[in-house]
Amino acid sequence: MRAPLALCLVLAAGAAAAEPAPAPYLTAGALGAAAILPPPPKPGSPAHDADAAAYAATRGLAGSPRWDLATADVPSGVAALLADFSCAAGRRLDPGRLPALAGLLARARRDVVALVRDAKARFARPRPHFGNDAPLCVDRSEALDRSLSYPSGHATEGWTFSLVLAALMPERATALLRRGRIYGESRIVCGVHWASDVEAGRLAGSALFATLVGDPAFRADLDRARTDLAAASPEPGPEPAACAREEATWP
Repeated sequence: MRAPLALCLVLAAGAAAAEPAPAPYLTAGALGAAAILPPPPKPGSPAHDADAAAYAATRGLAGSPRWDLATADVPSGVAALLADFSCAAGRRLDPGRLPALAGLLARARRDVVALVRDAKARFARPRPHFGNDAPLCVDRSEALDRSLSYPSGHATEGWTFSLVLAALMPERATALLRRGRIYGESRIVCGVHWASDVEAGRLAGSALFATLVGDPAFRADLDRARTDLAAASPEPGPEPAACAREEATWP
């Protein structure tokens, strides 16, 4: 049945009003993670045994404060990551008040997605929860089962964003990079990635950031984001108590 004309006009207007997704900074194929990353550990190898041991050990964290932080780290995307990094930044990173920073990260995220997608397709590594019923910090689903493991997209995104933020706030670099590491390790705690997936994500994120800083458009946006941060008066928060609880969960 054809939709009524009025409904078609509403849908068309909504589609026209929606903003198009930002284009990646890099051209397709400019950076090949599958060529940069080492292959994931083979079953039966010492490295895979170490991955399996880390998976087994972190199942014991279920219900702990570290498990709660890992669960809170599950949402990805610009707004979620900026909230996650606010304690490390020492200020609330509100994308609505920092549009240049939010725009830069939204565009860089497209590069993260392309890089990780191609590498996952190349290596096709299953996630660690297959074949067991150990606790995860996310619901088991067909979508999770179908998704691939190496490298971790969350770890790649979190590490890339932490490098961007460290470049913009060098006085907070140690805290920001530490939070980027912890964000990636939350995927091990959650039970949805092997430890080597997360290590590969950090390598992929480092390679991506190194390539992005050679791109004139990225550098221009980085300068705009730096101006954005300097001009915006820091908002109250994040709450010191919340930041103290977060800090207490970190090794």
